[in-house]
Amino acid sequence: MTVRVLFAAGPGRWPRYAGPLRAALAAAGVAAEVSDRTEDPAAVDYLVTAPGGTIEDFRPYRRAKAALHLFAGVEGILANPTLVQPLCRMVDPAMTQGMAEWVTGHVLRHHLGTDAHVTGQDGVWRHEVLPPLAAERPVGILGLGELGQAAGRMLATIGFPVTGWSRSPRVVPGLACRDGAAGLAHVLGQSQILVLLLPLTPATRNLLDARRLAHLPRGAVVINAARGGLIDDAALIAALDSGQVGHATLDVFREEPLPPWHPFWAHPRVTVTPHIAAETRPATAAVVLAENIRRGEAGLAFLHLVDRARSY
Repeated sequence: MTVRVLFAAGPGRWPRYAGPLRAALAAAGVAAEVSDRTEDPAAVDYLVTAPGGTIEDFRPYRRAKAALHLFAGVEGILANPTLVQPLCRMVDPAMTQGMAEWVTGHVLRHHLGTDAHVTGQDGVWRHEVLPPLAAERPVGILGLGELGQAAGRMLATIGFPVTGWSRSPRVVPGLACRDGAAGLAHVLGQSQILVLLLPLTPATRNLLDARRLAHLPRGAVVINAARGGLIDDAALIAALDSGQVGHATLDVFREEPLPPWHPFWAHPRVTVTPHIAAETRPATAAVVLAENIRRGEAGLAFLHLVDRARSY
């Protein structure tokens, strides 16, 4: 029997995914018809979705066994009340590796004080300004999912003492783990560099507000590669202006692209990067999609199934 897969993640992505997805399904032993359009929504077995995709009303796709999202974050699609099908988020090994590399690069950048040398070549030889060793620079990671664990392990390998925080208890070999309100206060209080890799949920929206920013060691660095809504923008700017936060490197924002008028662009203690920390990559993501379709056809549990009560 041929499985019908509708690629509804947007026409701009279709040319990059068509070949890899068909090849991955064939390699997984799934006879499938894959297209970016259909004349009969009721005949579709699986949906591939993404922000800005082509489906606004999921009700006609009543036979679909699952919606397979191309992004790790699912807060946008979860807000669609017509989506009642099981939803699977993307956990792409290449995306995970890319995030770990991006986070590690920016942690090292701030740890070593690289910006001062790159932008401050003013003829002054400041040989006496030396950074501490990695072992002397505590790093905190908020969020211990696939991305947080990968980034934490890479940083720990270099020698940084890494403490991760999650809402519920986790055990991650090589990392100190904390959870709950007391755990969050502990991680904030000792993190000279704080990395945000949490999903955006009702419980995490504006998590880093004025009160929690005040818990950080004075001059701490904040790196956000997760979702813009995790941080209260006004509180962050106030903390940067006062010196409570020494610098913020931000890859994600409440509105994207970040509007030209936004104060983050011109702030001397803010680095803006255009949501490039990690991207789903067709070659590896297609394998994840194909495996979930194979599992669905075999009656097995889907991988990375979203818990709607938790929003991730």
